[in-house]
Amino acid sequence: MSIDYQSLAVKGVQALSPYQPGKPIDELARELGLDPDSIIKLASNENPLGPSPKVLAAVQKTLGELCRYPDGNGFELKQALSARYGVVPSQITLGNGSNDVLEVIARCFADPACEVVFSQYAFAIYALVTQAIGATGVSVPAKEYGHDLNAMAEAVTDRTKLVFVANPNNPTGTVHGGEAIEAFLARIPAHVLVVLDEAYCEYLQGMGYVDGVSLLERFPNLIVTRTFSKAWGLASLRVGYSISSPEIANILNRVRQPFNVDSLALTAATAVLSDESYLQRSRQVNTEGMKQLESAFEQMGLNYIPSAGNFIAVDVGDWANDVNRLLLDQGVIVRPVGGYGMPGHLRVSIGLPEENDRFIESLARALDSLAAAESGKGA
Repeated sequence: MSIDYQSLAVKGVQALSPYQPGKPIDELARELGLDPDSIIKLASNENPLGPSPKVLAAVQKTLGELCRYPDGNGFELKQALSARYGVVPSQITLGNGSNDVLEVIARCFADPACEVVFSQYAFAIYALVTQAIGATGVSVPAKEYGHDLNAMAEAVTDRTKLVFVANPNNPTGTVHGGEAIEAFLARIPAHVLVVLDEAYCEYLQGMGYVDGVSLLERFPNLIVTRTFSKAWGLASLRVGYSISSPEIANILNRVRQPFNVDSLALTAATAVLSDESYLQRSRQVNTEGMKQLESAFEQMGLNYIPSAGNFIAVDVGDWANDVNRLLLDQGVIVRPVGGYGMPGHLRVSIGLPEENDRFIESLARALDSLAAAESGKGA
């Protein structure tokens, strides 16, 4: 007897499509027969510097203990986070990347009877976890590709349990200053939880930005989520965290999987928090690389969305899929964002100067090739 296993899945899961990450280097090498060493990946907002030397040294010391379970409470990492951000360990929830924490939050506080508010063009995980648990997602139209905080506050109803705000937002890179975030939080009822996703906050400098953690005392319904995957350069190890009131953290830690952050990740994250010079280099490379790409787009006459993250979305119009294909042919991986409702844009991570140059040259060739083909059709 043939069984339709999809029909056995819970209703919210039946209609889900798997999250599509950036294409791995090895996958492109296999598909096109390219040398993996010739490929550059600017698709997943990774830190182009590679890991901190302090991380490599610390991880090396941990390898001999791989037969042991990790510290399920993450004591050392929580101590380091507490010291850096002025919170107590009971406010911290650790996750297998911040995605893990976002899912735990949704599982703890949302259900099929409630609504979850997020912005159009916001990080895809918000809609995915909402749908998976069967809650109703309320996508609020964006304003100039960013969160319309006023409209989001107005979208809150008596059914709303959660509101997700990404600051800066992925994939658009838009950001709100401290005054706007505080005014928004003041409008949200105390029984509605607000998740302030600050995955890219380490890149913010001199932008009127307010550290979300500093708002927790005034807004106890706030949960701040962060990651070590971006500016801290630990994407492969998958470690993220949230900071909230101890009461909320206690609930999250009831649902969080035991040992969800492995020993290498705990060790690496603790080590990198002490490497301030690495963070400063990451910021400098990002700032200079952003200027490099913005200048090139302006010279090519391409519109882009000004970004506060370590990536930038450029508008190549109806040619987006073709441009992406031609970039892949040249061994350059970027991220199409049609799945976010932005079919004309490509999101490009900031790389090292030579990687940015390679992308710029490849993009110019792709555009020239498509323009020539279009011209030939009209001849």
